Amino acid sequence: MSKLLVKIIIGLVTVISVLGLFSFTVVKLSNQVRFEHYWAALITPPLTYLASQQKEMQIHSFSDVVLVNEKDEKLSELYRARLGLGQVVFEVGDEALYAWSAYGADRLISFKSEITGEAIYHVYLDLIESELNSFSGESGQLGAKVKELSASLGLQIESASGDAGDWVGFKSRSTETFEKNPYLLRLKNRVKGLVRLQNNQTFVVLFPAYYSPFSLPILLFLLFVVVGMLTLLSYLLIQNLERRLRNIETAASRISRGELDARVSNAGDEDSISRLGVAFNSMADHIQRLMLVQKEMIHAVSHELRTPVARIRFGVQMIEDCPGQEELEKQVRGIDGDIQELDELIDEILTYARLEQGGPILAFQEADVSAIVEQVVSEQSSVKPEMNIFSEYKKGSEVWKISEVEARYIHRSIQNLVGNATRYADSKVRVVCVFDSETCRIDVEDNGPGIPESDWESVFTPFARLDDSRTRSSGGYGLGLSIVRRILYWHGGQAFLGRSEMGGAKFSLVWPRKQAKH
Repeated sequence: MSKLLVKIIIGLVTVISVLGLFSFTVVKLSNQVRFEHYWAALITPPLTYLASQQKEMQIHSFSDVVLVNEKDEKLSELYRARLGLGQVVFEVGDEALYAWSAYGADRLISFKSEITGEAIYHVYLDLIESELNSFSGESGQLGAKVKELSASLGLQIESASGDAGDWVGFKSRSTETFEKNPYLLRLKNRVKGLVRLQNNQTFVVLFPAYYSPFSLPILLFLLFVVVGMLTLLSYLLIQNLERRLRNIETAASRISRGELDARVSNAGDEDSISRLGVAFNSMADHIQRLMLVQKEMIHAVSHELRTPVARIRFGVQMIEDCPGQEELEKQVRGIDGDIQELDELIDEILTYARLEQGGPILAFQEADVSAIVEQVVSEQSSVKPEMNIFSEYKKGSEVWKISEVEARYIHRSIQNLVGNATRYADSKVRVVCVFDSETCRIDVEDNGPGIPESDWESVFTPFARLDDSRTRSSGGYGLGLSIVRRILYWHGGQAFLGRSEMGGAKFSLVWPRKQAKH
């Protein structure tokens, strides 16, 4: 799983968790406020009504409502100030609901109900029953009294026709139970109550809609917040990705205009886009290097080809003037040598171009590097019998002589170094092999004049030579060491130059024994 995907998942989970906690907190706090507001609004009308009527005997008839001395109640100064203004104060405990209302100068109406609030409904029904039973007006004025109570208590009180036991919603209740107590029926979203007067008149009391923990405005608000936050998060993620992709697009556009030094900034390995930036920069580096190599090769090849071609043209002209067969054969042999030189030069150029332009398809296989070294030493000794060419192995290196390489190219790189050393050595060339569990190292040393340290890096430049000679006897085309470095590059190693203890140059090849799996 990519780091970018992991970051997106972590970001979404974090935001969703925060939004979930926020929503839970908002719902919990709002429900607590709405719960208290609902019950406070429900208990205020009957207590206010009782306080305004000043009917002490009526108050004592309610089991959940009592008169108390104000000084006996432990109320805060804020509560006492609100009571002084004629307000009803309300408090929610862990297991009960409490309410107080001022009654006269120094007394309070105190009310206590279970947390479900059922006692509040009983207070309403008892109050309505008491008020209507004590009504002394004419029967025709009872309706007006009912409307007055409905307005004062904020309820719907309607006369019920027929027997109360047959009233819709109360059929499962026995009339015997109803005759003993005011009757309550809890519906889906509200409470209904029945009141039967002494004259057997029945009234239905419909209380305000019951408190619901699910509030549509709050749910819509939370939905808006959640959608808004997720939209903002998506925008920030997309904006960040788009900005980084635009950075790569800008760099690509600059390169297309010829600005080969354009690169993607802030490229790394944090996620897929960062790795894309790294790959783009690597591609740009390679393209820039290829363009530079192309320019150098065009310049160098034109120069290198000019010499043998000129000699061939001169040889062809000389053939026409040859006085005898011996001179003719000499010129033909010279032309044949120049053609051979051209063939070798073209082979070197093609090899270097193939290595430079993305590398060959290397078939890495386990091979005995020491056997390759001995083969090169044997081949060069036969070519340069006057030279003392020999190999040495660090103690214990033979154990690690097997390495994953492209044997043909490793052979060529060692051959190039040894052949180059024989051209400049006085009499001796040594090939030192140092193998261990991790790396292979081969040092090719000679006892020649050596190379100035200021030229150590330039010797690996294509077509570079440390002398100005262009004669056939000087040998080489300035591509051998460049080819060696590219071969080692594609093996994940390095080629570098140093100073030998023998007095001459020391070329070193280092690469890993095991190639990385791609």
